[in-house]
Formats: sequence, structure tokens, C-alpha cells
Amino acid sequence: MSAETAVGQVGAYAAAAHDVFPAYAAAPAAARAGLLESIAAGMESRSEALVEIAAAETHLPPQRLAGEVVRTAYQLRAFAHLVRSGRHLRAVVEHTDPDYPVGGPAPDLRSMNRPVGPVAVFAASNFPFAFSVAGGDTASALAVGCPIIVKAHPGHPRLSEATAEIVCEAVRSHGFAPAVFSMVHGEQAGIRLLQHPAIRAAAFTGSTIGGRALFDVAARRPDPIPFFGEQGSLNPVFVTAEAAHARVDDLATAFVASYTLGNGQLCTKPGLVFVPLGSGFAERAAAGVDGVGPARLLNERIRSGYDAVGETFTEVAGIDVLRPGRADLEEVRPALFRTSMQTFLAHSDALAEERFGPSALVVEYDDPSDLLRAARAVGGTLTATVQASSSTDRGIRELVEELALHAGRLVYNGWPTGVIVSPAMVHGGPYPATTSSGFTSVGARAVERFLRPVAYQGFPDDMLPDALSECRAGDVPREVDLGRLLR
Repeated sequence: MSAETAVGQVGAYAAAAHDVFPAYAAAPAAARAGLLESIAAGMESRSEALVEIAAAETHLPPQRLAGEVVRTAYQLRAFAHLVRSGRHLRAVVEHTDPDYPVGGPAPDLRSMNRPVGPVAVFAASNFPFAFSVAGGDTASALAVGCPIIVKAHPGHPRLSEATAEIVCEAVRSHGFAPAVFSMVHGEQAGIRLLQHPAIRAAAFTGSTIGGRALFDVAARRPDPIPFFGEQGSLNPVFVTAEAAHARVDDLATAFVASYTLGNGQLCTKPGLVFVPLGSGFAERAAAGVDGVGPARLLNERIRSGYDAVGETFTEVAGIDVLRPGRADLEEVRPALFRTSMQTFLAHSDALAEERFGPSALVVEYDDPSDLLRAARAVGGTLTATVQASSSTDRGIRELVEELALHAGRLVYNGWPTGVIVSPAMVHGGPYPATTSSGFTSVGARAVERFLRPVAYQGFPDDMLPDALSECRAGDVPREVDLGRLLR
């Protein structure tokens, strides 16, 4: 484990990031895009060595980790493409309107997005590449002109250092100041970083407890800053009676595969499934669990949390332990529980708590109208899945409308595990899934977390940012495509 970064060093990193911010934000889009592409190439060229370190520190299988390196490089290049296009700036021009109805002609207004400033990134444990040192948070902030200070995750310190070396080499090779990217270690260093006045936003992926604690730190600052925390999520699955009747065997098999994928350590793991009473789903799922072997969890902290929530489940009257998920030395086997809708609704505070790891709860319902109450009891979540026979299944339309209030991504006849990196992806949701439900941490719109709109009223062209001054008087009010202007 790396030594805790000294308080003075944390402050020095933050101050240096503050000083370099204006120059980095003003750098040509092509230069920042080139930086991201160089980081991607560096990750790929050292993939074998990085995977070897990651496998030793996280216990994740090498094949999965190698695929994650590919995904991370893709993310970096995707944000490079976005910043080259200029679409993230969203420039809007509204020239003087003589017919403005209040107070005479409306003034000339032009607005565009600008980077917020230095960003603190708290790395995740379960995706040691894609959500860690050079992951999506880092890539999206660097893309739009924000210097980064990463708080490394203690679960993979050697991998964090090896990845940081690649990023630092890319920063140097592109002629940027070293303070564009820095990294600190240790819990107290992370808190000090979040409290530093130079930090203008923060991104976090991890537990609800950890995320909420840091969110409160950010909110208690003399100048509160945005804290984009991606936290716990139950990712409920709702199976209609018609779907269960048509394909209960396939649904049970696929559910087990989804909730045990990655040993249940994915933020989109479906930890809760609602099925019709008497469908036989629970029995079939339990049989499927028997075919899944034991595996190690990422670290001891996650293992302790997994054990603690399991004890909570068994303390609730009316819970049927289908598979206890016993431990074999340092490994755990998947756990599966069953209860009624009545018990779930009566004890939703305890039963709607995420159990990170290979564990799931089957809730059997009799009346489809109860699914609306269940959705409300689950609350904010990254995803919600509907398994249906057709759009005419009883209550399905009302259910989908309700779920849209609580989830960032709705899945129809699929499974939530596996987050596609694409412009349309939403990886967010109402609290406690995230601390800011209007944003996503995956996809092109992830950059919006680190941008803020600025309007310029009445300025002459020679005092406007280049992108806005290119829009000459006489242009009609419109949103401007800046791709041509920035290439």
C-alpha cells in the first residue's frame, strides 16, 4: 500500500492545478484530444503488464481485465473525438431582436460552455481501469480543459502508480505543464483535496456511505462545489406474469448469469427481482446458482460489507434462504434469498439496501399493481429492467412510467450488466444511485459535469472567445456547430 500523501503535498498539487488551469483550458481542442489519444495508446502498449498487476491486486480474471483496458482506451478516444468536434461547447447566438416584447430590443447574447476548473477524481475499486486513474471521469474532465487530481483507490495502489506514469508521460510529451495531472493516496489526503479551494468539482464512484460522506464535505465548504457521486444501486428487475409463463427457465438462467457476473461486483448488478407467485422462478434460479463456483471479492472492506448485509437479510422474518452463499476460505459462493411482496414492502428499509457482491433477493408478488409500490420502495437506482411478453402485458405501461421516475436507464427484455460507452448512454439516476441525477458518468454527456454555461451580453467581437466571435452580426439565432471552427 502506498504511503498517505502529506497534507502539504496535497495543497501543492491543488495550487499548481489552479495555476495551470487557464493555459490548459485555452489549449487547442486538438492538443487536448491528442493527449487523450496518447494515454489510450500508452495503456494499450503496456496492457499485458498492467493486467498482470491488476489481477494480483484485485483478484479479477486477466481476460476481464484485458477487455477493460480495451474499453478504457475506447473511452479516451471517444472523448478525444468529442472535443475535436466542438459539440461539448454548445455555443448559442442570439443577436438583437427589435421585436422583444419587454423593455425594448433584446440585447445581443452569446453563450457557450466553459470548463469549471481543477477536478478531484476519486477512483473506483471494481473497475481498476475504466473507472480509475485514467477512466471516464479523468478522460471527460481532461477533454474539456480541467486539470485533474486523482485520489487513488487503496485496493490497487501499484496499478494506480503504473497507470499514472502513463498519463504523466503523455502530459509531458504533449508539452503540457505537469500539474495538468497529479495523484494522491490516502483517505485523509482525499478529504483535504476535496476541501481545497482550488478544486471546483469532484467525481466519485463507490459505496453510498463513502459517497455521502464526501458529498457532505463538498457541501460544507465555505464555497460548496458540485460533487458527482455514483453510489449504490439495486437495479431491480420486474418480470410480468405473461413473461414468466412464456419463458421462466430462460429468465431464471439469465438472471443468475447477470447478478453473478464479475462476482456480483458491478454497479449495475441486478440485486432484486420481482416475479409472479407460483412461477417457479426462485427454484430454477437456485438450481442455476449451484453451477456457479466460488470467487474472491475485490478486497477485505467489500467482503466485510457483504457479510454484514447478509446478516441483515437473515434477521428479517419471512426471508427464505435459498442459497446462503457460504465462504470457502477467502472465496464466496453466490447467495440467493426469497420473500413475499408483503414482507418486502414492510421491511423495505433493510431489504432495499444494496449487497455488493454475488447476492440477490427474489420477491414474489400476487397482484401486478403492487409493482408500482415496489418501484417506489426501491427508490433511486441506476437501472430498472422490465421482462415482458409484449406491450400489452398487464400493468406494464404504468410500471414503465413509474420506473422512469426512479432510474437513469430502463432496460426492456435485456439485462443491466454491461454499460455501453456511447453518446446515448445514461449511467446515473436519482439518489442514492447518484448525488446528482441530472448527469451521467458514462457517454458523451459525461463532460457536462465539468462545464458551466457563460453568457456574453453586448460584447464586441474582438472581446469574445474565438468560437463566439466567429458568428457575425446578421446571423439568425441558432445553436452553432463549432466542429468546423475548432478543427
